[in-house]
Amino acid sequence: MTTLFDRHRLGDLVLPNRVVMAPMTRVRAAAGGLATPSMATYYAQRATAGLIVTEGVQPSLVGQSNPGTPGLHTDEQVASWRPVTAAVHANGGRVFAQLMHGGRVSHPDTTGSTPVGPSAVPAVGDVFTPTGPQAAPVPRALDTAEVPEHALSYAEAARRAVDAGFDGVELHGANGYLISQFLSSNANLRTDRYGGPVANRIRFAVEAVAATVDAVGGARTGIRLSPGATIWGVEDADVPELYAALLTELARLEVAYVHLEATTDEEVLVGLRKAWPGTLVVNPVPPMGPKQTGRDDADHWLGLGADLISFGRAFIANPDLVERLRNALPIAPVDESTYYQGGDAGYLTYAAHQYAS
Repeated sequence: MTTLFDRHRLGDLVLPNRVVMAPMTRVRAAAGGLATPSMATYYAQRATAGLIVTEGVQPSLVGQSNPGTPGLHTDEQVASWRPVTAAVHANGGRVFAQLMHGGRVSHPDTTGSTPVGPSAVPAVGDVFTPTGPQAAPVPRALDTAEVPEHALSYAEAARRAVDAGFDGVELHGANGYLISQFLSSNANLRTDRYGGPVANRIRFAVEAVAATVDAVGGARTGIRLSPGATIWGVEDADVPELYAALLTELARLEVAYVHLEATTDEEVLVGLRKAWPGTLVVNPVPPMGPKQTGRDDADHWLGLGADLISFGRAFIANPDLVERLRNALPIAPVDESTYYQGGDAGYLTYAAHQYAS
């Protein structure tokens, strides 16, 4: 019986346990999208995870979704990440950068330009801007000839990530951001080769992953997906068919892993597990769900065939989460008011459990 504390080979890495720190936006970057010393401390504190996946990192300026997020599209950003990856490695950890192109989930006040998307359909809800929440603007629909450059932006950022010391990258294909928008049946109304039937709607995701594999290798490339999720107003028609087709193409590219959020029926997710021959990471609790992932959730999904389990909110409040899970210690609750407030409070101030010497 597989447990959370068994080793697992992931590409060229051997993970000491099957606990993954899920990507979580914390908006603590410095001006210019630079990583900071506090970010190095934050991730190093959590280096006992089998794998850390960072907060979403924009692969281009137009791809930035929120103010205060870090990037990987300038030399200065690469240099700022090197102390972060070095701190994680010094503490014995492994870390992938999540590459997140926001697509239509952005605002001109944040990036200085009109957001782009597969079609001129705005996201549902208010987006974050430097002056507070504002209604999501209508994005500029990408011309067919422009689409490949946005797919390539993930690959270019992946090269920079490896240069910055990351062990690999995870493409953010979930939660209503650009890849998810192309997969969607209501955000993507295109009639060219990137829209319409399933084979066309998965094309952008496949091209972005293929370019990244070409750039840094399949062993250093993962992707996160949220089948059936409706975050930012996206909808997926034919979820089982859409994601099975996508996983078939990803299998040909021999990527390191697929990271699925539990955003659709368990039966569908189990079917996708059967369709995917490689390492599967499962995030058992939907991102907008009411609770933190716990040991019972993890054991349930390991029993259903997941290889690795990602924990989000529990990792914010418990830097020593792996040992708490191993020793059945209480999992501290997170203070949600500190998610995006900036500063070190609610970021570096959560304490590890005091273990008897």
